[in-house]
Amino acid sequence: MYRWLRKGMFLLGPETAHEAAVHAMAAGHLTGMSRMVIGPMPSCLVDLMGLTFPNPVGLAAGFDKNGDYIEALGALGFGHIEVGTVTPKPQPGNPKPRLFRLPEHEAIINRMGFNNKGVDHLVTRLKRARYTGVVGANIGRQKGTATDQAAGDYRTCLEKVYAWCDYVAVNISSPNTPHLRELQDTGPLAELLKELAQARVALEAEHEMYRPIVVKIAPDWDARALDATLKVIGDSGLDGLITTNTTLDRSAVAGHVNAAQAGGLSGRPLMDLSTHVLARARQVLGAGFPILASGGVHCSEDALAKQSAGADLVQLYTGFIYEGPGLIRACTRAWT
Repeated sequence: MYRWLRKGMFLLGPETAHEAAVHAMAAGHLTGMSRMVIGPMPSCLVDLMGLTFPNPVGLAAGFDKNGDYIEALGALGFGHIEVGTVTPKPQPGNPKPRLFRLPEHEAIINRMGFNNKGVDHLVTRLKRARYTGVVGANIGRQKGTATDQAAGDYRTCLEKVYAWCDYVAVNISSPNTPHLRELQDTGPLAELLKELAQARVALEAEHEMYRPIVVKIAPDWDARALDATLKVIGDSGLDGLITTNTTLDRSAVAGHVNAAQAGGLSGRPLMDLSTHVLARARQVLGAGFPILASGGVHCSEDALAKQSAGADLVQLYTGFIYEGPGLIRACTRAWT
């Protein structure tokens, strides 16, 4: 059934289709149709970072940037939903067109550019949310903020979302905000994470609650740079890692009409690369360091490959678009 629905949605432009899809999900939630179609999810509790996840399958950041559809997405069975990326102020993102399908490869290229309604809007939505799973807030840097001033943007967002989400994800790896990935360099990264760790100490005292902070990294590394960055993250005092964001590599889609589009590539072509980074992260950081795996999961076998490589949880995005809500149940059943 979903494949027929997808065929119709793919007749629309990618951003138009996305808006139509989230509105349909919202309508399905309000009418109770979502739960009727999805049915009860398998029980597979995961305790991680002091949180209890109803199941190991979550929604990656970028699908619901503003937290407008948390309940509707939760009704599809996700164990956690990561909203954002959000910035201190609203921004429109990059000019359109900025989202491109590569159906032959079950892939997407995006150069959205952190389009969002700003952190204050997200906080309003988080305050109203009634979803009973885990909600993460993914935070980023304003497009016009210089790299050496970026920590201020992250700290602003952290302070505002802290009391209203279950964990915070620090996005330093999108390829679509100029110079953002420079924050992955060991010097700037150490300084940024140190400031966020210090800010968290004050926020924990103020709100009398502890919120885990995780860092989302890119898949595009040479071995030495990856190991150095992982060591900085492991020594930072923060709580976890997300592997990975989208890739700039086009080797897997060479020759496609959209392969030359600027932006990050996600979907099936990302699976091996992101899993390689995941496996190395597990080796460097050790068995006990929490890792959420994102990138290329399109079937239950992919989820199991992430688990085998060291993932504690898995996140969907492009696979969810191509395969539909049934992928959530399939991955959860395989994980159990």
